[in-house]
Amino acid sequence: MVLMEKYLQSSRSSLKLLLSLLWMWHRRLLDDTSSRLELSDHIAPEFHKLFLVMSFYATAEHEKERLQYFASAEGRDDLYKYNQKERRSVLEVLEDFPSVQIPFEWLVQLVPPLKPRAFSISSSPSAHPGQVHLTVSIVSWTTPYKRVRKGLCSSWLASLNPEKGVYVPAWFHKGCLPAPPTQLPIILVGPGTGCAPFRGFIAERAVQSLSGPTAPVIFFFGCRNKDTDFLYRDFWESQSRNSVSGGVLSEEKGGGFYAAFSRDQPKKVYVQHKIREQRKKVWELLRDGGAAVYVAGSSTKMPADVMAALEEIVAEETGGSKADAERWLRALEKAGRYHVEAWS
Repeated sequence: MVLMEKYLQSSRSSLKLLLSLLWMWHRRLLDDTSSRLELSDHIAPEFHKLFLVMSFYATAEHEKERLQYFASAEGRDDLYKYNQKERRSVLEVLEDFPSVQIPFEWLVQLVPPLKPRAFSISSSPSAHPGQVHLTVSIVSWTTPYKRVRKGLCSSWLASLNPEKGVYVPAWFHKGCLPAPPTQLPIILVGPGTGCAPFRGFIAERAVQSLSGPTAPVIFFFGCRNKDTDFLYRDFWESQSRNSVSGGVLSEEKGGGFYAAFSRDQPKKVYVQHKIREQRKKVWELLRDGGAAVYVAGSSTKMPADVMAALEEIVAEETGGSKADAERWLRALEKAGRYHVEAWS
């Protein structure tokens, strides 16, 4: 706080500039571009500019040299180690270079804004009228130097008291996963928070099933442990039960729910393994039912692993080559029957 006060102690003209800049940032927030004045998580050009400008205002020679080095092409790798691995904030950078006397108006203009956070809606307008549900993973990790870091947006959301009204600015954008028609069979793959959009899909189809027959739904879910991070367990299990009414994921209605708990046994099990286990059912829905495939979740390896599992099934069931299976699935995608929404 003392450090920030140093930059807030300015003349009347600087205060006027500050108010103008804050209004500008407020307008940018309303225009859906940014929300907070903090250091970007990535080593962007603005980040190099920040270090370069700081070097001009450093009074200690050793700090000036280090800042100039970080801003240079030669110092890029060390800058990555300094900031990216530790996720330092602007305030922490300023604390590391106490001789820097940068004017506040320069600081505000140089600091890049954070990117907006995008979340998949995990509710159904029919099942939850007037509501929008989100499924948010609370981000927290420890850096190589044992600093505990928390996600800014997820930690703030988790700190809110649901009993108190809180204004949260939000914008709605068209996603990558179109809502499936009632009579379209669907194969859903959503490990972790990737299950979010499919909770909405399944809740919507459950409401639709009350007034008439609906097409089959099979859902492949994955998480680390059944007892600790099985998101929406009661909901999936209730929709999987065979009963008089029958949930939309029940075998009675041609559906299925298959969960992969990767850490509950010595050998890791992921959604692609469950897809291979259900190869006959998957192929029948794709070939005979004209099913569409929806994949949501981490953009690291999961989407590619799911695609590889489906290629294997198509090649085996058609007797074709891997290249033939790839072409078959590409045709599925071009026909609007293969959708992926992945994030890092």
